[in-house]
Amino acid sequence: MKALIVDDEILARKRILNLLTSVDKITVIEECSNGKTAIERINKLKPDLLFLDINMKDMNGFEVLQNVNISPKPIVVFVTAYDHYALKAFDFEAFDFLLKPYRDDRFYRTIDKLLKLSQPEIDQNFEKKMQEFFKLNAQKNESQNSSFRLPVKQGHRTILLDPSEIKYICASGYYAEIFTEDKKYLLRESLKNLIKLLDKKKFCRVHRSAIVNIDYIKEIVHSDYSEIDVRMKDNKLIRVSKSNKKDFLHQLGM
Repeated sequence: MKALIVDDEILARKRILNLLTSVDKITVIEECSNGKTAIERINKLKPDLLFLDINMKDMNGFEVLQNVNISPKPIVVFVTAYDHYALKAFDFEAFDFLLKPYRDDRFYRTIDKLLKLSQPEIDQNFEKKMQEFFKLNAQKNESQNSSFRLPVKQGHRTILLDPSEIKYICASGYYAEIFTEDKKYLLRESLKNLIKLLDKKKFCRVHRSAIVNIDYIKEIVHSDYSEIDVRMKDNKLIRVSKSNKKDFLHQLGM
């Protein structure tokens, strides 16, 4: 079985590599330190097994998987220090989650489970399990309570941001700019993923590049050709796209 390790921390990659030295049936063919390289190497080398970090500097593990176009798909083992993606809710036979810091015996239990799978089982179950993963993660906010905080990594710290403090979020290249009353945070995350984590009653995607907290809307500005903008309480003007207009107005009860 050919394995590929993706993690932006060299020590994390080396630990997996060292643990696999005692596993004869698995050969590590490549190590990748970022998502962009990982996508290229996965599509080219077609590994059977993928150890994938979720939070990396250039993109997250979900974005890597969304850009993998090989068949059959590799078995994916997520390796992450973050549990806010409801990791413990997923205990599937086809892949697993290693929550850093993990014990050696926990790693080897995952390997034992993976080696029991046949290739037909991998082919049949992978897509279904990935769909379940994204669906359950997307529904997380429906069951979350007021204690939910959005983890935002800032240098060597992770800020646990109260979503109620967020005024709006704007896309900026591969990043999301999160605006609060007194600060702007930069997060390596797509608006598509962020809107899934936020309270649907409070937050609305008004444009492909903007999410707003309806509690911070000051007024709606009507322009020519039936176009509208929202003016936030800090006077920031944000365009509402035609494709989002109907849902946005419905959410406001208009």
